[in-house]
Amino acid sequence: MISELNALLAPALMERLTLVVNHVLASEPEAQARLVAHQGRLLRLELLNWPRLLPAPPVLAFRVTPAGLVEWAADDSLVPDLRVRLEAGNPALLALRTLTGEQPALAIEGDAQLAGDVDWLLKNLRWDVAADLERLFGPVVAQQLHSLGSMLGRGLRAAIEGAAAMAGRMRSR
Repeated sequence: MISELNALLAPALMERLTLVVNHVLASEPEAQARLVAHQGRLLRLELLNWPRLLPAPPVLAFRVTPAGLVEWAADDSLVPDLRVRLEAGNPALLALRTLTGEQPALAIEGDAQLAGDVDWLLKNLRWDVAADLERLFGPVVAQQLHSLGSMLGRGLRAAIEGAAAMAGRMRSR
């Protein structure tokens, strides 16, 4: 039952994720210009030590389009031009740190030029949530929503870091 639900939800989730990634890429012309040179190449993100209690994540592979954007490549058998591995033993903490702009430790192998451009993207691209909220709701409401979201994010980060520290102390006993 869970695997069937995962099979239904994964494509929808990946399509939405791809839209968000392309939205962020399209907001920075330099990002698209860097990716155009890699048209047709495949990048795969591999999550190491994913908790077995959670549903397996979908294939996180993306092909670079002629426009310098990405499209989801659901076929797990495709050989990537660039493989990026990251520790995902604590997915909640990984997601929170990523959303707050902290770059996780990565192991990268494959095409050096593509790796260099992906590294540039990771270091320089940021989703301007405040600007998107302003386009949707106007400046006053956007500022309030962004402030609330930032406050909630900081609180959640502190809670997760506290829980991780407590778990570390429990393990060391």
